[in-house]
Amino acid sequence: MKRLIICCAWLCLLLPAFAQDTLFRFAMLSDTHIGNHTAKEDLEMTVQDINAQPGIAFVMISGDITEFGSDEELRLAKSLFDQLQKPWYIVPGNHDTKWSESGCNTFRTVFGGETFSFQYKGYWFIGTNSGPNMRMGPGQVPRENIVWLEQQLEQHPDKKLPIIYVNHYPQDSGLNNWYEALDRLKGRNVKAIICGHGHANRALNFEGIPGIMCRSNLRAKKDIGGYNIVSLVHDSLVFNERRPGRETLPAWHAVALHSSGAPQWMPNPPRPSYAMNEEFPQVRTRWSIQEPGDIGSAVAITGGKVIYTNTNGDIKAVSLETGQPVWQFHAKGKIYATPLVHNNYVIVPCTDAQVYCLDARSGRLQWQQATGKAIVSSAARYRDMAIIAGSDGHCRAWDIPTGRLQWDFDSVCNFVETRPLVYQDKVYFGSWGNDFYALDAATGRRIWTWNNGASNRMFSPAACWPVATGNTLYIVAPDRYMTALDALTGRELWRNRDTANWVRESMGLSEDSARVYAKTMQGAVIACNTHADVQEMAWKSPVELGYEICPSPINEHNGTVYVPTQSGVVYALSAKDGALQWRHKFSNCLVNTVQPVNAHTLIASSADGKLVCMEIGN
Repeated sequence: MKRLIICCAWLCLLLPAFAQDTLFRFAMLSDTHIGNHTAKEDLEMTVQDINAQPGIAFVMISGDITEFGSDEELRLAKSLFDQLQKPWYIVPGNHDTKWSESGCNTFRTVFGGETFSFQYKGYWFIGTNSGPNMRMGPGQVPRENIVWLEQQLEQHPDKKLPIIYVNHYPQDSGLNNWYEALDRLKGRNVKAIICGHGHANRALNFEGIPGIMCRSNLRAKKDIGGYNIVSLVHDSLVFNERRPGRETLPAWHAVALHSSGAPQWMPNPPRPSYAMNEEFPQVRTRWSIQEPGDIGSAVAITGGKVIYTNTNGDIKAVSLETGQPVWQFHAKGKIYATPLVHNNYVIVPCTDAQVYCLDARSGRLQWQQATGKAIVSSAARYRDMAIIAGSDGHCRAWDIPTGRLQWDFDSVCNFVETRPLVYQDKVYFGSWGNDFYALDAATGRRIWTWNNGASNRMFSPAACWPVATGNTLYIVAPDRYMTALDALTGRELWRNRDTANWVRESMGLSEDSARVYAKTMQGAVIACNTHADVQEMAWKSPVELGYEICPSPINEHNGTVYVPTQSGVVYALSAKDGALQWRHKFSNCLVNTVQPVNAHTLIASSADGKLVCMEIGN
């Protein structure tokens, strides 16, 4: 008899959800990837299909709205979603935020925000953003979204209110700070966590809470795309895949909502371990700061101050000795630029399409200049000029003391994310148009352009901070090649893709310029001789970092190589042979840079808004 009852229950699940007694239903879309060759048509079919179904109350879209995060793709996506005749709620995913020419600002301005919170028939739906934001690495819920989630929960103290949480990523260790959101949701009546990212319908479990991954709206290798209709039936959340204009498939999953009793959260779930720090007690934190927003850049150290930026639009200075605030300036967009300091002037490009010049001593505005679009790159200095390449196809040079425009190169293909290199009176940088440029630093005249030949725009050398020595320029890129170019002519000297040592966008130059350092995706650090006519490895570190795609630059000081990682760990290696000197973990998110002040003091920042001053003893 028990077997018969179970069979009947599952037969009910196989029926189309809207044939049952339903409290309400909604459409769940994910991974629309506008910019993909079929994406527009696939989404148009889905929108028409949803509009034709009066029983759908609202629509949620869980990220990767676009393919490349471009302004054009985002506006096209908005025009398509605006054709929905029902309320809709949207959050971005990694494709919308990693390759964003606007520094993730256009998503906010086009869609009105990057989070959502609303209630419907006694249920509370909460959605947050997830990156990586501008810096390649594992996903991360932005720090400002974590702060927003805290505020939302504080404003709604009713812990019995059932919650459905939406994020693009699964809430597991594939998201660097997965525990940040889950720990805040604990103690609440969370019924389900819905995500996308994997492009497939899949039942998951996130620390005891039912997780549901929903398929991409793209057709992929089929002739039609699809989405999910989600129905609250009695005491279950039932998921049916819908093929637009054709059919609703039998339910593929149902979540029991347990109207009585609290959610069964996993006791003592795994959390990042900091035990490695016990191995190296000579490394300690002198001071630390937790920002309310992400930090997406390196810092400037000058005049006893550390100057840094965050994605809330703040430029801040704190005491190098104590970490205490000295001054603060607020801009109107997220900032991913490393401040440039020259003669008590601080130059900071911003995603509000402005370049700011502040007094390094007081933080007072000296001048600001507008550009055509957001700027997600950093400034480089040549003489008294700040050279900045933006998202509007221009690379410009401004006189630092006065703010007067000195030159304007207007032929950059796509946007620039890097910090340009100034070397031998030339400025070098890559763009997300697959091009690498050499300009005359005094005039802005193009000297040469090199292209890696890749058809995939995501293989561009755009996030790499290039290095040069001996008239040779070195770059690494997501195409996994290390390339050496003649700095004067752009002629390709050698180009190598070592399958055992896949490089990405993280590199540096030794203090004596004898070696180029690079991280490999397999988790090693390699040093290549700069005097060789081919890629010649001087050493490969025995230290295993784990899988690595963090684009942060590598620095050497006093015979020690400082290596930032995507998991909040700083490695100190011997410049002689790559041997481990120490390692220290201060976050679980991407480390932007490790910047030596002297042999015993380091400044490091991480993408989750942590800024630390580390002291190294004997």
